[in-house]
Amino acid sequence: MTRDLRVSRRFLLQSGVILGASSLPLLRPAYAATPVRVAGVHGSPVENAWNSVLHKALLEAAADGTIEYTFSEGISATDYPRAMREYAEAGNQLIIGETFPVERQGREVAADYPDTAFAMGSSGGPEGDNFGTFGTWNYDGAYLAGMLAGKMTKSNVVGSVGAIPIPEINLLINAFAEGVKAVNPEAKHLVAWIGTFFDPPKAREAGLAMIDAGADILFGERIGTADAAKERGVKAIGSLIDYTPMYPDTVFANALWGFRPILNAIVADVAAGNPTGKDYTPFGLMKEGGSDISYVAGVAPSEAEAEMEKVRAEIKAGSFTVPQNFDEPK
Repeated sequence: MTRDLRVSRRFLLQSGVILGASSLPLLRPAYAATPVRVAGVHGSPVENAWNSVLHKALLEAAADGTIEYTFSEGISATDYPRAMREYAEAGNQLIIGETFPVERQGREVAADYPDTAFAMGSSGGPEGDNFGTFGTWNYDGAYLAGMLAGKMTKSNVVGSVGAIPIPEINLLINAFAEGVKAVNPEAKHLVAWIGTFFDPPKAREAGLAMIDAGADILFGERIGTADAAKERGVKAIGSLIDYTPMYPDTVFANALWGFRPILNAIVADVAAGNPTGKDYTPFGLMKEGGSDISYVAGVAPSEAEAEMEKVRAEIKAGSFTVPQNFDEPK
């Protein structure tokens, strides 16, 4: 499905509710007077958490006149290079999406359209002057959520449900596990993979299996995990967006990620005519205002919250760095 959006503020506000507006700051740099023409190629439906974060930021940028935004959603890996080419042929100045399953093909497309900027969620690095990359590095918030979970678990077993063991998902789940370990070295951490980026029923089943194995707190890297936690009456942690309004008695914390700071940097380069073959990931880090943790005060013990907030302040100040581990978690 392809849609051309010149978005009204009313539509944006409605979409903010649907997509899960977060508490992350909205940062807007100065741009050229003419909006940048941007196409979004979403491999999953835009209600998928990762895609919803990109989509929300792109809607906001369209609403404030920074960009003109066209998008397609649910594009399979086999069709993805074709969709990239069609948007480049249509004259879009910037194409944003994800090349996790099509790294080689995506880079080949970018090489064929040197005057078009591409910014892709990717497990690899940038290439040439026009193929930029960004990672979903909300691992700071995952570490902090792990600190809370480590102090809350009564069974001493926690679990993480992930999509596929690619480096940036490994990074996220490993950070959660390290946060748990930092405050509770004896806790056991279970990991399950659903083998795809969007399958809520499968994520629910994986979560239920973990609960059967003793987990009383679940970290949901994938949508559907919180459904298992809600069904069995255990607590859960969300990733990317704020799931607490949807699961008020279940999801007590969220490792948030915002795409707008990354988008701002990319669009500014396109508007200025600068090369975009660079890694924009750092703009999404906590110390840059691109990610954070949200949590319901009083669910975790007060001393756990105080210890977590101390580390949170240190991350923002740059005096503490969460360990990076891209290996597949075991």
